Amino acid sequence: MPLVSIHVIRDQRSPSELRNLADVIHHCILENFNAPLGDRYQVITQHQPNELIIEDTGLNIPRTDKIVLLQIYQQGRETKVKQQLFEALARELNGKCGLKGSDLVVSLVANSKEDWSFGYGKAQFLTGEL
Repeated sequence: MPLVSIHVIRDQRSPSELRNLADVIHHCILENFNAPLGDRYQVITQHQPNELIIEDTGLNIPRTDKIVLLQIYQQGRETKVKQQLFEALARELNGKCGLKGSDLVVSLVANSKEDWSFGYGKAQFLTGEL
């Protein structure tokens, strides 16, 4: 059950472009993380240009105002699967959204089943409901 935070700069994309971006990200997660079809939790946050500061860690990666920062909270996938997701995101976001690979930053955050409640104050992974 990945939770995806999508951070972009405000007014760089239309509402339909933002939806397409979110849809492509979700498709990549379904394909690479084997998430169930109805398992979609995404938050899109738009920032003022001065509120999203993303440099290149000395890698000489050019950034533009089309930058996308993804934080994906997930339950421990293997290294190979994570690398496949990174590659799929770069390829699919470029092909379907025109996003340059230099404008994509992804951070995976691992958590565990006891870290989730989907409602009603229950930990559904632990109660056996999921």
